[in-house]
Amino acid sequence: MPTPHRVTIAGGVQVWSMCAIDALGIPAMLGRDAVITSVDPVTRERVTVTSENGRMVWEPATSVVFVGRRGGCSGPAAEVCCDTLNFFASSASARTWVKQHPGVKGRIMDRARAEEVGQATFGPLLTTG
Repeated sequence: MPTPHRVTIAGGVQVWSMCAIDALGIPAMLGRDAVITSVDPVTRERVTVTSENGRMVWEPATSVVFVGRRGGCSGPAAEVCCDTLNFFASSASARTWVKQHPGVKGRIMDRARAEEVGQATFGPLLTTG
């Protein structure tokens, strides 16, 4: 199902990711290079993250990720938080989005922390042992 987050895995396979954190975890989960493309929900500016040999390069360099969830809600992540975990071209844009969504609680993560969370969450999913 199409989402704002498209991941092109080395070799050309393209998949949709449920959220920004999922997208950031896919290269680690598959052990493959990938290019993530998304759109800032406020400015509509394109955000691209290129993962090559385990290193991620973000464009624009000011990009961040908002990680949150709807307050007072419980249930599957797809219903409670996936649409709130987005890439933003800047912290200012993310803050604007937060003000527009007062029912969403969470925080803005810098690139390094967002990468860490994505890799820690999804990196080990396909390992055996």
